[in-house]
Amino acid sequence: MTEMQDTAQGANNAAQVNPAEDDEISLLDLAQTVVDNLRLLVLGPLAAGVLALGVSYTVTPTFTAKVTFMPPQQQQSAAASMLSSLGSLAGLAGAATGIKNPNDQYLAFLKTASLQDELIKKFDLKTRYGAKLQMDARLALTGNVKAAAGKDGMITVEVDDKDPKFAAELANAHVSELHALLGRLAVTEAQQRRKFFEEQLQLTKTRLAKAQSDLMSSGISVQLLKGNPSSAISAIATLQAQVTSQEVKLGAMRGYLTEQAPEYKKELSDLLNLRAQLARLQKADPETGADKAGAEQSGRPNYNEVYREFKYQESLLELFTKQFEAAKLDESREGAVIQVVDAAQPPERKAKPKKALIAIIATLASGFALLLFVFVRQALRNGSQDEETAKKMAAIRAGWKRAIGKA
Repeated sequence: MTEMQDTAQGANNAAQVNPAEDDEISLLDLAQTVVDNLRLLVLGPLAAGVLALGVSYTVTPTFTAKVTFMPPQQQQSAAASMLSSLGSLAGLAGAATGIKNPNDQYLAFLKTASLQDELIKKFDLKTRYGAKLQMDARLALTGNVKAAAGKDGMITVEVDDKDPKFAAELANAHVSELHALLGRLAVTEAQQRRKFFEEQLQLTKTRLAKAQSDLMSSGISVQLLKGNPSSAISAIATLQAQVTSQEVKLGAMRGYLTEQAPEYKKELSDLLNLRAQLARLQKADPETGADKAGAEQSGRPNYNEVYREFKYQESLLELFTKQFEAAKLDESREGAVIQVVDAAQPPERKAKPKKALIAIIATLASGFALLLFVFVRQALRNGSQDEETAKKMAAIRAGWKRAIGKA
C-alpha cells in the first residue's frame, strides 16, 4: 500500500514539473528554429530592402510647392464713432459683423467647387490627371492639395506634382483664385457694411425721387404757405426715419439675439418710445386734418403728407449716405484682401518617394513575414510527426480541396 502511494506521489510530482519543462523546451525550439533559418532571416530582408530601394529609383519623383499667405485682417472700423453719434442706426451693421473664425472659412473657400473648376479649366487638369469627369478631376486635385491654418494666423497651401514648376504655378494660382472669389463675395466687416448700405442707398434714392415727384404735383395753397408747416413736418419726418432705422436695427438683432436678451429689450423699448413721440407729434399737427380734408375735396394729394414723406426719405438718404461713405473708407483701409507672405517657388528637392524610408520599411516588413513563415513551417513539420496532428492536417487539406471543388 505504501509503495502504491509513493508511485502516485511521484507521478504527481512529474506532472507538476512537466509544464515548466515543456515551456522551456518550447522556447528552446523557437530559438533553434531561428538559428536554423538565420541565413534566410538575415539575407531575405536585406535582399527585399535592396530591391525596394532599387524600385524606388524607378518611381517618378513628386515635388511639393508651398505658398503662405495672410488672410484679410479685421480692422477697427472708422464708422464706430459715427454709428454711436447716429444712435438709432448704430445696429444696422449688426447683421454684417466680421467672421468669427475667418481662417476656417478661407480653408473652406479653397475647397469649393467654383474655385476648383476655375483651376481645372485654367490648367486643363482633366487632361493632366487623366480624368473623364469633372468630379474625378476635383477629387484628383483635392488629393494633390493640402491647405492648413497655423496658430500664427497664416494659411499654407501645398501642392504635389511631378513637375516642380507646375506645382509652384498651381499653388500660387490657388491664392489668385481665392482673391478673385473673395472679390465676388462680401467677407470682411467693411465689405458687408458697404454692400448693405449701398443697397439701402439705392432703394432710398428711388423712394426719394418718387416723393419729390409727388410733392411737385401736389400744389401749394396760400394758407399752407402762411402756416409754414415745414418745421413741424420736418420734425415728424425725421422722427419717422428714426423709427424706421430702429425697426431695421431690431430686425438685424433678431438674427443673433433672442427676444429675451437685455440688449434686444432695450432697443425694443427705445422703438416704443420713438413711436409714442411720433404719435404725439402727428396728433398735435394742426394742419394735417384741415389740409387733408381740403385735398380730398380738391382731388389733389395732401401737401403735408407728401412733404412729410419727402423729408422722411431725405433724412434716410442722408443717414445711409454717411454710413455708405464710412464703409467705403474702411474697405479702402483694408488694402489687399490677401497678403502673400511667401510665394511658391519651384522646389529643388523632391518630396516623394523617400527611398531610405521605403528600404527600411521593406526590410522590416519582409523580416517579420519571413520569421512568421519559418515558425509556421516548423510547426507544420512538427505536427506531421504526431499521428493525431497529422490526421487533423489531412482533414483540413481534404476540406480545403472540397471547398475549391478539387475533391
